[in-house]
Amino acid sequence: MNPVNPGATGLPDPSEPLGPQDSARLTEFARACKAAARAVVLYPAAHPAIAVTLGRIVQLTSPQQLPVPMKVTVMAKELRMDGRAPARPDAAIAELAALLHNHLIGEITIQAGGDLGAWRNFLLLLGRSTDELRAEGGIGRLWSATASTHLQIREIDYAEVLRERRGGGPAAWADIISSCLRGDQTIDFDDEATKMLLEIAADEKQLGDLLEELEARGAEDQTSGAKAGAVVRLLKGIVKAVTKKSPEIVDGVLRNMASAVGRLSPEMLVSLLTHTDAAKSDAASVVDAVVTRMTEKTIAGFIARNIDGPGSSIDRVAEAFHTLVRDDGQRQRMLTLAHNEAAASPFGATDGFEDNWNQVAGRLMTSYSDKPFVSDSYARELSTTRTRAVTIDEITDDPPDRMAAWLASVATSELRKLDLTLVLDLLTIEPDDQKWSTLMPAVVSLIEDLLLVGDFEAATTLAGVVTTTAAPGSSNERRQHAMIAIDQLVSGSMMRNLATHLATIDDTAFERVKAMCTAMGEVIVRPLAETISTDLGDRARDRLTAILIGFGAAGRRQVERLKGSENPAMRRTALLLLLQFGGQDSLPDLTELMNDRSPQIQREAVRAILNIGSDRAFEVLQQALTTGSAQSREAIMKSLAAVRDERAVPMFGYILGHVDHKGALAPIYLGAIEALGSLRGAKGIAPLREALYRGEWWAPRRTSALRGAAAAALARIGTAEAIDVLEEAVSSGPRRVRSAVRPHLASARRQKALR
Repeated sequence: MNPVNPGATGLPDPSEPLGPQDSARLTEFARACKAAARAVVLYPAAHPAIAVTLGRIVQLTSPQQLPVPMKVTVMAKELRMDGRAPARPDAAIAELAALLHNHLIGEITIQAGGDLGAWRNFLLLLGRSTDELRAEGGIGRLWSATASTHLQIREIDYAEVLRERRGGGPAAWADIISSCLRGDQTIDFDDEATKMLLEIAADEKQLGDLLEELEARGAEDQTSGAKAGAVVRLLKGIVKAVTKKSPEIVDGVLRNMASAVGRLSPEMLVSLLTHTDAAKSDAASVVDAVVTRMTEKTIAGFIARNIDGPGSSIDRVAEAFHTLVRDDGQRQRMLTLAHNEAAASPFGATDGFEDNWNQVAGRLMTSYSDKPFVSDSYARELSTTRTRAVTIDEITDDPPDRMAAWLASVATSELRKLDLTLVLDLLTIEPDDQKWSTLMPAVVSLIEDLLLVGDFEAATTLAGVVTTTAAPGSSNERRQHAMIAIDQLVSGSMMRNLATHLATIDDTAFERVKAMCTAMGEVIVRPLAETISTDLGDRARDRLTAILIGFGAAGRRQVERLKGSENPAMRRTALLLLLQFGGQDSLPDLTELMNDRSPQIQREAVRAILNIGSDRAFEVLQQALTTGSAQSREAIMKSLAAVRDERAVPMFGYILGHVDHKGALAPIYLGAIEALGSLRGAKGIAPLREALYRGEWWAPRRTSALRGAAAAALARIGTAEAIDVLEEAVSSGPRRVRSAVRPHLASARRQKALR
């Protein structure tokens, strides 16, 4: 498990985006991880959603899909491959990047072949809080303990940052902060790292910037105590490094720390002072050494900066002020210094500055009390808890049915219902169109996640609100945003997720899906057809086809556009769908597709003619043979030769009756004779009898070949009716017919005797 500094990888700003194939692979991986990370936290291991969501990751990282390892660099809000980010930002990539970055992962290398269990173990680690992981040694150490090889993690390391970030500015400090948030681990510095740390500690401004960045970069899920603990660990690390290398400058460094601490927010400073009371002696001694060196100027500057700062609480400023300064006379003197500094700031140039300052000064000179915010009864309870501890876990006076009801109210299914209800309510009650539009990215992502795990009831309900809004009746702006959301859905993973489940869902769920797709409009027709053209099971393909046919004429118009696609699979799908739409009405389309350059399309067209089985359909085949090019006729002949279905007997009979047995079509005529003999259908006897007597005296060789082929075909049929035709030809047919029939009649009689 190698440490990494994400800011020191040497990757420049990307001059060009990631290629389309790699972008798609990275985006799909991020979306799959996002859905799976949510599923492994919400559901037990045996839940079907676990297998579905993790199965998508396993598929994306299989040896077939991932022939070479995929190395991904983790930034604060993006993922990069080979130093390049995808051209189109995706919310799933940003969310996965933030999740990995908060867990101090700087780089991951994905090897093919990871199974469900291995990926579940990794996502379970990501589902834990950063405080827990740091307390157990960090995510790198825990992942190494699993002995999994499909995923390699490079964890951010503080000392590595210091070695590689010489002379770095605020951007480098941001990496240092991310790197040093490692729980209670002891950080040891080598000589080079210590030298770099001494340079920072010796500069009051750099040290202040570092502490400000530390506070700003604290994870959202961290408590104020955890953030204060991070500050304490940083201060201890600096003091330790300075004491080891240059003990003579420790006092100066502590004074720089005191000045830098004055730049923290009131909330952070109060948390730091409170954290010290409960901290170990060494941590408390470091903070005390820093606080006692805070000068009056530093404290006055702290007050002046925060009395009108954005998000600052005057009560927190007062609490910190009273903790730092105990003497009333000293407080008054510091307030005077703070007044002068505030007057020289932009705040001092505002109207009513003096009145505002007098109010602030009065608050700061009054001891902080939380009485305005805490009732007397609650205050008494708080006081009681200081003297009488109560172990809540040991209180068991609630009956089992009440406990069961409480537990049921926070079950996974109930939480999902509440989640869905919240989104639906927001979509319903939000009157502002602009604010309503900001909900659409989250709605699209939620629908995709619901379809991925197979929750079609929730997905169709949520999609129904979007499709209803896109219909006439809503404002133009809201309709536009709803239609954009529908476009994003159908162009994303929606169809792929549907195809995964369509083979297994019941009819009720399928009807919901069908209604949802129909409500989305014609925009979904092309993605439907493209999905049908992929490698699907019969049941899934039939259901997708049923959805497409439900669009009627609109669906047919969209499918007709696919006939000219460059993709043979799309043209084949268009042919099959047009047959589903039209039956006999699709014959003009068959005429066009019979001359397609793809042999597979021509074979499908021949099968379609066979399925229709009418004279009009056979006429389409005849026209294609008569008017087509030599190459087209050859392809059709191969397609005809491949047909071995008894239903083809009328088609081959039609060819014998309507296709010329001379010239370029002679091979087709001869092939139809042989096919009738192979199929042995009773309906083929009559056209074979006509072919037996057909011929010209001026072309004896051709005539002999055709009659011999017809006689051989009748002999292969071998039924009593077929033998009667041969015997009739021998007894009363023309001389050349008798000559062609005799050897085949003898063979047919022998076969009949054997049967």
